[in-house]
Amino acid sequence: MQQEIKYWYLRNHQIFSQITDDKYQELCVWVGFKKALKNEAIFFSHEATKRLYFLKKGMLKIISLDAEGNEVTKDIIQKGDIFGEIALTESSEDNDSEYAKVMSDEAVMCTFTQDNFEKVLAKYPTISLKFTKKVGDKLKTLENRYNNLIFKDVRTRVIHFLKKFVKDNGENHQGIFSTRNYLTHQDIAHLTGSTRQTVTSILNQLKKENKLIYSRHEIIIPDIDGLY
Repeated sequence: MQQEIKYWYLRNHQIFSQITDDKYQELCVWVGFKKALKNEAIFFSHEATKRLYFLKKGMLKIISLDAEGNEVTKDIIQKGDIFGEIALTESSEDNDSEYAKVMSDEAVMCTFTQDNFEKVLAKYPTISLKFTKKVGDKLKTLENRYNNLIFKDVRTRVIHFLKKFVKDNGENHQGIFSTRNYLTHQDIAHLTGSTRQTVTSILNQLKKENKLIYSRHEIIIPDIDGLY
């Protein structure tokens, strides 16, 4: 049963989607899997054995602690994303306080030790190429976020974030985008270089303009092209 669960989780992740059945059986020897519930923390930067995590289900946020011990949201991890020792190098001191926290009701992930995943990359070129592309896409996303912080005003940054979040996670019903909301105003503030008060003000203004329906449980954008 354990082997069947590992097989299913691997089979349904895009990085491992094109290898043959017999190769899946080999990978099952190296892979583990983990389930976590809402608000559960995953302390990947403190593990003695470095690991990579492949999120199969749910949503997480990457958190670090500031000098006062307050949580700072640094990134949102969505289905299909990778986190942990993604660079396959030793963690820097700056990352020692990072951890993941489950935002959704449940999260499911595959996990490899760093050593085992290096073996996977060496043995399976197809996986290596897909992994490299995935990391490259993530770096591009971070670059775009950095450019937004420099060149765009805070309202534009918040709108850009909301549109991307809803497109990435939601459903499109005849041009109306909607998704379940796991975010706090503080999360959005951290991810857009703003403050909670400013984010609240922008969200209220967008709701008054009938460009956004926002609640603790759901985000709806009636006209995504008209949201600016």
